[in-house]
Amino acid sequence: MHFLRDKGFDHAHRCEITPRATYERRRELLKLLGCGVAGAAMASWAARDAHAQTARPGKLAALSGARSAVSGGATMEKPSAYVDATGYNNFYEFGTDKGDPAQNAHTLKTRPWTVAIEGEVKKPKVYDIDELLKLAPMEERIYRLRCVEGWSMVIPWVGYSLAELIRKVEPTGSAKYVEFVTLADPKTMPFVGSGVLDWPYAEGLRLDEAMHPLTLLAFGMYGEVLPNQNGAPVRAVVPWKYGFKSGKSIVKIRFTAKQPTTSWVKSAAQEYGFYSNVNPEVDHPRWSQATERRIGEDGIFAKKRPTLMFNGYGPQVASLYAGMDLKKNF
Repeated sequence: MHFLRDKGFDHAHRCEITPRATYERRRELLKLLGCGVAGAAMASWAARDAHAQTARPGKLAALSGARSAVSGGATMEKPSAYVDATGYNNFYEFGTDKGDPAQNAHTLKTRPWTVAIEGEVKKPKVYDIDELLKLAPMEERIYRLRCVEGWSMVIPWVGYSLAELIRKVEPTGSAKYVEFVTLADPKTMPFVGSGVLDWPYAEGLRLDEAMHPLTLLAFGMYGEVLPNQNGAPVRAVVPWKYGFKSGKSIVKIRFTAKQPTTSWVKSAAQEYGFYSNVNPEVDHPRWSQATERRIGEDGIFAKKRPTLMFNGYGPQVASLYAGMDLKKNF
């Protein structure tokens, strides 16, 4: 097993962590399915099985939006089941097993909540979450979201283009990047302080990426406010990039002249580049990115889907990277 070593901590890579429920059920699964069962498939089964008893829409406050008119804002693919989208997550502040966020994120307090706008802007401000909710009309965006681990979902998000907020705060001529800083509260996030990453979690985009109409500031999904495990009360969603670019539970948006050092670049730059565009020609150092498995369609013998360039959003976003080497800038 490969381990990353970060500031004296030995920690398993995100794809190498066996969910606890999976470990406990492994013998049972092997008896049922025979030898050679993929660990990822068992993880998916165990995580959803543990969550399925309580996960359903209609439990959280309603939050709806008009159907998006943005090009690429509504894939025709069938949305993933709510139980999958809310029960199979990466949110390391609440644990590294895929089922941990659904089990542990009830401790997160989403009120009061503020988001500070800082850095290279003419109008810095601290927004209350309810003020942000009213800043622009809500839309429903049905996006594919792909994880660097090789799995994907289709999720109906509710929010508005991040560009709406950016225009309000008026970036200066020096602003070239946007950094997202997320909550790191050890009182409500039990895994903050672990050696998995340096906290708080930070991600970033180039300013023109952040201004693209597909880049979403999301407050809800499936017609309701975001569940805690999905990044409540506000998160970013960047559909043509790997999922780790979409910071959850954002508390600060900072505009900078220099490229920010993001959490995963700091931890493993050779595996998680700053751009992180979905490029099937750039394999992860330890597995292929040529195919993906759609959660909910991941039976043991289910055929994987081919990974699409820019996760299928090339017609909308490819021009942002004209002239760039997308094997080097991954």
